[in-house]
Amino acid sequence: MRGYSAALFCLLLAASQTNAGPTDTSQITDARVEAAEKLIGIDFTPSEIDSMIEILTKYRQDYELLRKSQILPSDVPALMFNPVTAGLSFDKRKLSLALSPVEIDTVPSDLNDLAFLPVRELSELIRTRRVSSTDLTRMFLARLTKYGTELHCVITLTEAMALRQAAKADEEIASGHYRGPLHGIPYGVKDLFAVEGYPTTYGTIAFKDNMSNQTATVIRRLEEAGAVLVAKLSMGELAWGDIWYGGVTRNPWNPNERSAGSSAGPAAATSAGLVPFAIGTETWGSIVSPSTRCGVTGLRPTYGRVSREGAMSLSWSIDKVGPICRTVEDCAVVLSAIMGPDGLDMTVEDLPFNYNYMADLSKLRVGYLKVDFERGTNRVNDLKTIQQLRRMGVNLIEVRLPEIPVQAMEFILTAEAAASFDELTRSNKDDLLAQQMKTAWPNMFRASRFIPAVEYIQATRLRHQAVEEMNALFETVDVILAPTFDGNNLFLTNLTGHPCVVVPNGFDPQGIPTSVTFVGPLYGEATLLAVARQFQDATSFHKMQPPRYSRKGYERNSRGLGAAGGDAPDSASSRQFNRW
Repeated sequence: MRGYSAALFCLLLAASQTNAGPTDTSQITDARVEAAEKLIGIDFTPSEIDSMIEILTKYRQDYELLRKSQILPSDVPALMFNPVTAGLSFDKRKLSLALSPVEIDTVPSDLNDLAFLPVRELSELIRTRRVSSTDLTRMFLARLTKYGTELHCVITLTEAMALRQAAKADEEIASGHYRGPLHGIPYGVKDLFAVEGYPTTYGTIAFKDNMSNQTATVIRRLEEAGAVLVAKLSMGELAWGDIWYGGVTRNPWNPNERSAGSSAGPAAATSAGLVPFAIGTETWGSIVSPSTRCGVTGLRPTYGRVSREGAMSLSWSIDKVGPICRTVEDCAVVLSAIMGPDGLDMTVEDLPFNYNYMADLSKLRVGYLKVDFERGTNRVNDLKTIQQLRRMGVNLIEVRLPEIPVQAMEFILTAEAAASFDELTRSNKDDLLAQQMKTAWPNMFRASRFIPAVEYIQATRLRHQAVEEMNALFETVDVILAPTFDGNNLFLTNLTGHPCVVVPNGFDPQGIPTSVTFVGPLYGEATLLAVARQFQDATSFHKMQPPRYSRKGYERNSRGLGAAGGDAPDSASSRQFNRW
């Protein structure tokens, strides 16, 4: 926005051009209201317009008064989204996490051979003191230093903090105080989480020197679990795409390709064996998209499962925090550590996560989006996925998602994002952002000033209808299998708050990983992950390593699904990878 700035309707009026000749540019006139009508698709009579002038003038004065008040990043809107609709009930019994057994025979002489082990195996090495957290942390710090620059996936190394945390973990474990499967495990976070003493850049030069005196709840929870923070990882500017002020985050499977999605750094770093796991966020595909492209496993939890306190807000009613890992079960381990109320993010519910790897697939109702799979861009690999699940004894039930125009509700997200970065727009500091094309944030923020408040509220009412219909659908099935980027499931389930996990299911003809999505009911991550874990264990795609970053090279010995392959995404689905 340039020069004169006002909230939606009055901005339209002031920006409208007339042929009335010289006049007070701040005056709201009948002609300007008539011009503004055309932008929002409303038609008022001359007398109706005349009657509005006084009220519109007062509204504009009110906007100016509001702008003089200080609004802090921690001030959330007094409108709280809740995906739990009337009649839903949840099992509130809290059980211990039931993880699969782990056996490790030997420890390699070169710790770099541990870079691609899942958290579950690394934790057993640390628990039994066959590997120290300090040695493991130094190895990952070295890999981050060696490869982080070429992948453009590291913004800040937290080396001093990491070595202190690792030394503490070793001391505690040696004394018999073992905190659990994340104790001593290094990890990275998307650089929108505040960590006291370190910058939190949001991926943009506009916030490059942004320091905080707080530490995000998720980081504190992981520290309490004994995890070791080694790096703040790259993200698309203000959580859009994979471009940040340091470049474009690269895909370890082909560094000439982009990582895709705003949790780009966490996915790339995990894929390349630079961290065992990382924390990302999603508003519309920012965990799903880079996890898919980089061939790792990404969990987007239920809205209201994990606190966002201390994290950059893009869309208060849609943002979610989740882990990006090598395996489904690692996602379960991390989720169990970071979930639950903190008394600060009031959207978070206190509901159990009773994960048990031994779920009986024959007793579960698994729906699948047959029509979307048939029209999909990853048909070959998706068909093999469906065949594999059937061989595992899964009885797939054809279902359809609610037929609601979810794409038309995109402006819910952009309106909230524009409010979150209102000062950036009105101060013209949006000029500092690296991306200035029509579809990038600066222009989206400006355009969002033109969204009528009434239309925003109407969209939220339709969103509630979508939530009710999705909750009703999950009364008929326990889990839904969906093609990752085809159909409406990605944005629909982000709007409705339902959890999903993406699991690698092959490669496209260019050698880039593909995925399939498992969607669950609200707070149903336990069953969702148990199903996805059994599919993952029946294949070996999660064990494959990008050749440039692996000492063993590329091992394409897929088990269960047959040879890799599949249709390459068309231009439409490729656009899906630039996600928030």
